[in-house]
Amino acid sequence: MDDGTKEISPYERACYCTLNRVFGYEPNVANRIVEHFGSAAALFGLDREGLEAVLGPGSRHIPLICGEEVEKSAAELERLAGDGMRFLTPADPGYPPLLRECPDAPVGLYYRGVSPPEEVFAESRPTVAVVGTRDVSLYGREWCGRLVSALSGAPARPTVVSGLALGVDIVAHLTALESGLPTVGVMATGVGEIYPARHYRFARQIEQSRGSALVTDYPPGTSPLALNFLRRNRIIAGMSRATVLVESRVKGGGMMTANLAFSYGRTVLAVPGRIDDPRSQGCNYLIKNNIAEPVLGLDDLPKALGLDGGTTKKKDIRAAVKEGFAGKADAALLDGLLEVAQLVRKYRGITPDELCMHTGRPYAEVAALLALLEQEDFITADLLQRCSINPKKL
Repeated sequence: MDDGTKEISPYERACYCTLNRVFGYEPNVANRIVEHFGSAAALFGLDREGLEAVLGPGSRHIPLICGEEVEKSAAELERLAGDGMRFLTPADPGYPPLLRECPDAPVGLYYRGVSPPEEVFAESRPTVAVVGTRDVSLYGREWCGRLVSALSGAPARPTVVSGLALGVDIVAHLTALESGLPTVGVMATGVGEIYPARHYRFARQIEQSRGSALVTDYPPGTSPLALNFLRRNRIIAGMSRATVLVESRVKGGGMMTANLAFSYGRTVLAVPGRIDDPRSQGCNYLIKNNIAEPVLGLDDLPKALGLDGGTTKKKDIRAAVKEGFAGKADAALLDGLLEVAQLVRKYRGITPDELCMHTGRPYAEVAALLALLEQEDFITADLLQRCSINPKKL
């Protein structure tokens, strides 16, 4: 994908908008298309035969890859601009830089805010997600407020990211605003719809606060379906340097966000709770399984979240692999290790077969390279051989 530094044409933006609508539930497909062709518009220049070669014969998406859909997107973007809203693509400098790194990042974000996105999502501004259950307890509400208030005193004051939902989310947003911190609400609806309706005035407050914004990858008019809340969690985790889970049952949106953050190699913290409280079982589970570090107080919180003014730049995987295999691998072997490691970082959950297709290397060679990387703790693999970077290492 693009590095986010160049201007794109209105037609290219409309093509991105169309891709986002067509492949919204399969963002990795849209990302790979743009990466392959170098632009979103290129796909719309293909004939039926070309589309079938890319998407497969009989693909349900082919009828939507057409000029009429692009015209529909262009009209939509014009209406949004008239209402003061924007549509960001990964090729825009205002697109969240950490989110751009994720293989399942949306190919477009609808944006509402008085501040330009380049300011809200500046790479120098740290972002921390604060998430949890809608059924928040008094304990969870108190600690959510105390945690966010503590972040306002950190040497590097962060933007607080959450999902605008009931419970922990809205407490995090409002405490951030009260503490003078910017906040970003990631919506599970279209950019013009607010859910729940009772949060309308809070959403307006976020939208009109300097440095804050509302974002979503759902087209205008999208209703608050249950599936949409789960899908949007990847955006919360993806745009945040760290995620704090305040309260959650073992199964819930907050748990999904925390696990996604861990899979992206980001810092995860959780507030421990009583062992007999279902709303704390998720946090306790993450701590027990070394997915999250426990929040045991407020004094060390800025350091734990990388907000103490020290460097928090993600380790460069090439440098780390070179250092880890110094004196153990010749030049040819090192090239293979670097290539595979970079692909695993780029495509979380990639399989050996998919690595063979990307690299052109035989299966036995790819398997050997993966074994070496796993032996040195650079990657992890599950029972289905889906590979991911080990966040404890990088």
